[in-house]
Amino acid sequence: MSPTIYTIILSSLATGTIVTMTSFHWLMAWIGLELNTLAIIPIISTLHHPRSTEAATKYFLTQAAASAMILFSSMINAWNTGTWDITQMSYAPSNTLLSLALALKLGLAPAHFWLPEVLQGSTLLTALIITTWQKLAPMSLIYMTMNNLPSTILLMLGLTSSTIGGWCGLNQTQTRKIMAYSSIAHVGWMAMIASIMSNIMIMNLMVYLMMTTALFISLICSKSKTIQDTATTWTTSRTLAIIMMLLLLSVGGLPPLTGFLPKWLVLEELIMQNLIPMATAMAMSTLLSLFFYLRLTYTTTLMLPPNTLQMKVKW
Repeated sequence: MSPTIYTIILSSLATGTIVTMTSFHWLMAWIGLELNTLAIIPIISTLHHPRSTEAATKYFLTQAAASAMILFSSMINAWNTGTWDITQMSYAPSNTLLSLALALKLGLAPAHFWLPEVLQGSTLLTALIITTWQKLAPMSLIYMTMNNLPSTILLMLGLTSSTIGGWCGLNQTQTRKIMAYSSIAHVGWMAMIASIMSNIMIMNLMVYLMMTTALFISLICSKSKTIQDTATTWTTSRTLAIIMMLLLLSVGGLPPLTGFLPKWLVLEELIMQNLIPMATAMAMSTLLSLFFYLRLTYTTTLMLPPNTLQMKVKW
């Protein structure tokens, strides 16, 4: 892809998100979401490979369906209340439909099946865009409609996402699929706290974006597409291996590191709201995620690829 076309597509991607985040009218928000979707399709399919074409098609179909559901829910709301204002979603059926549409857009379980498949068909850089930048527009819509969205549905979506994100990540060998299930679990934590305390959700999102970006950049630098590839990181760069170890443990939510802070605050808030069974289930589901992060950490830092004693390391 030529630099000019790539620049136009990336600026369209940025514009789409900014339009959605700054709009108060549902039609403008929908236009931003559509712009976002249409801009990322050529980025996914740049490889000219059947796998990437399939990923682009899956992404387009799910996002188009979710956008149509968002438009439909806002239309029902406008029909009943007479307003297209995003913050004035007062009709209950349209709120339920909106929360399900946003769940499909974000890849929250049980509407998560498209995300691992799409990431597996993309390059690591495209996967980074899908798991970070593409989450901003739907999360901003959740933030704006938070007071009206049904909290029970959000809590259930959060719990199922966290559990499935941990459970399905266990048997993966591809780093992109592991990152996809990691993304599902993290967005589940955000959905869990969304209806209770919005500022914790925003902080959770910021920490998630920083950690995921850093981890994807480390994977791109070490060219690690499978768990076996991460074992060769140490021969390329010692520093990168140590950084990857800390990042993986942080994403897993191990206590002294940054990734533990949002989880701690979410659990604390859930206990304050007397949702102790929910908090316990979330903490248990995190242990599943932590297991496969520890496995990645082990292969990255403690295993050496098969080599002879005379072999020189690249650094």
